[in-house]
Amino acid sequence: MIPKRACIYPKDIQRITGRSERYGRKLLNDIRNYFGKESYQFVTIKEFVEYSGIEEDIVNKYLID
Repeated sequence: MIPKRACIYPKDIQRITGRSERYGRKLLNDIRNYFGKESYQFVTIKEFVEYSGIEEDIVNKYLID
């Protein structure tokens, strides 16, 4: 299954976790810091999966549906 896009956004994290969009923004910043990225760089789905421990198949279901 090929995802429709390569990066993840706060709204996606909100749908996956059930938390607020603000939490999604904070989590993306934490992931960027973890991987040593700059603030303008995107977070990929694979990086989110590695950081959160959620299986990639589950994440892709939320991105495609």
